[in-house]
Amino acid sequence: MPDSPDSPDSPRSPDSPVGSHWFEPIAEHLGRAYLRYSFTKGTRQEVDHLVDALGLVPGQRVLDVGCGPGRHAHELARRGLVVHGIDIAQRFVDLATEGAPPGATFERLDARALAFDAEFDMVVCLCQGAFGLMTANGDDETVLSGMARALRPGGRLALSAFNAYFAVKYFESAVFDADSGVNHEHTEVRDEQGRPATVDLWTGCYTPRELRLLLRSAGLRCDRIASVEPGGYGDAAPTVESAEFLVLATRI
Repeated sequence: MPDSPDSPDSPRSPDSPVGSHWFEPIAEHLGRAYLRYSFTKGTRQEVDHLVDALGLVPGQRVLDVGCGPGRHAHELARRGLVVHGIDIAQRFVDLATEGAPPGATFERLDARALAFDAEFDMVVCLCQGAFGLMTANGDDETVLSGMARALRPGGRLALSAFNAYFAVKYFESAVFDADSGVNHEHTEVRDEQGRPATVDLWTGCYTPRELRLLLRSAGLRCDRIASVEPGGYGDAAPTVESAEFLVLATRI
């Protein structure tokens, strides 16, 4: 499998918490067109499930890691939650800021350099955001530990992760590296004017056992791992037939 152009050893500015990442030019090309893809259409159902499963109430503070154009952050803020979204792609941060409802704020920040300390009641990282695209470069523990630190004791984490079993079984057009657990896809994306660009995507894939071990090492208690699809969040037991796992955990 070809190496990701943004390796774990890529230099990051010593004066800034923001590094660089291979996804940034893809986000720049996609822009608002990202929200045309079918996997973004289930935002309301996904947030409905999280609010119910985690018992969220207005006024609680939420950190959205890898927020993209802000679809989950906006929906959470509309429910009265106070949401701060971070993403490494400035284009997505700008889009998220445009028309953001009251209670939602955004900044460009590298998920590999989170410095929050027990400031949030909940952290969400959904739809192969920072966990998945970042961790494809071997930064699993760094990203997850930063999210855990951001939670107050007893705070909750909601994390989606790509299903390694599903990738092996169904992704015939992509290359799955059994050693690293990374799925490499060569695909086409279109911008707001429909202009195509051919891009490479590297996504970290996981088994439930791997996710539980990572959570434990970050000081998190695994409450549930469920098989889910975009727009179809629920409590189904893990299977090989779903594209994603939804992880719910609590900071010990």
